[in-house]
Amino acid sequence: MLAAAFAALVPTPTSWVESVYSLGFYAFLQRSLTPLTSRVPFALFDLLAVVVVGGLAIWWVVRLLTASRGTRLHAALSMAVNTAVLIAVVYLVFLVTWGLNYRREPLREKLDFEQSRVTPEALLDLARQSVAELNRLHDLNRGASWPSLAELPDVLTPAFERAQRQLPGPRTAVTGRPKRSLLSFYFRRAAIDGMTDPFFLEILINHEVLPFERPFIVAHEWAHLAGYADESEANFVGWLTCLAGDAAARYSGWLFLTPHLVGNLPDGDRRATYAALETGPRRDLDAIASRLARSTPVVRRNARRVYDRFLKANRVADGIASYGTVVELVLGARDSWDRGQ
Repeated sequence: MLAAAFAALVPTPTSWVESVYSLGFYAFLQRSLTPLTSRVPFALFDLLAVVVVGGLAIWWVVRLLTASRGTRLHAALSMAVNTAVLIAVVYLVFLVTWGLNYRREPLREKLDFEQSRVTPEALLDLARQSVAELNRLHDLNRGASWPSLAELPDVLTPAFERAQRQLPGPRTAVTGRPKRSLLSFYFRRAAIDGMTDPFFLEILINHEVLPFERPFIVAHEWAHLAGYADESEANFVGWLTCLAGDAAARYSGWLFLTPHLVGNLPDGDRRATYAALETGPRRDLDAIASRLARSTPVVRRNARRVYDRFLKANRVADGIASYGTVVELVLGARDSWDRGQ
């Protein structure tokens, strides 16, 4: 427990995490472990959760039932300590297998990022471009079939590799098989599209996400596998991946980014920009909104609150708001991704 507290609280040099952990040990671990876990057809995270949570519950019950009447308080206190030790062990394993990526150098410090590029005029220009791209790409994809989750690794992996070559760093991550999870019932109610398993380095996808959402969501989770723990950075890398893909992937990427861009515009510009959307993209955005609206409000709010605290505990100062800061990253690094087009 002392080791876990030390690891949680003591400052960690970002340069050390970047060079020794993220680009060293973690990169080796991910390239070794993900291909192995991708061969397993089910989510290993589900098995781990059942074993740990179920085993802990059984341990508590057996320990209390077998304790004599006069020793049950002592047994409960002993189990409380055992539970705390188990949580500390899980936390330390989490840091070693993935979690230290939260402490690496920010991506903007390694990109050709200029804060001066983040202006209202640049935002409006990119928002108009995104709407135009959605209209154009929707026409290109008209009548085409969207790849299933099982087909996406074959379709999207080359784009993910090209996107990584646009980013700083000598090593590239490998892609993982998108898996369904026993947590899908929770994902639906909490409006969660997917998650990265930080222990077995696999990705879990909400199977209810719509076909045109899949490329970006999978690319976003692959970005987490590549060690980009910050949500804005994973969004940026996922978006770059989609831009490097085929017309369907590019449509999925712009479909993700457009609401973030337009939502940050002043009211008049927002209405005028949205008005330029044609029926097809507008219908797809409405379908995404309808899917998210089917979640359970109290579950969604609590999930966001818990995740916000989790991110802040892992030194992401913006918490869940970091999802939306991808707009600043896209605008500030525009010269970098424009050259890659």
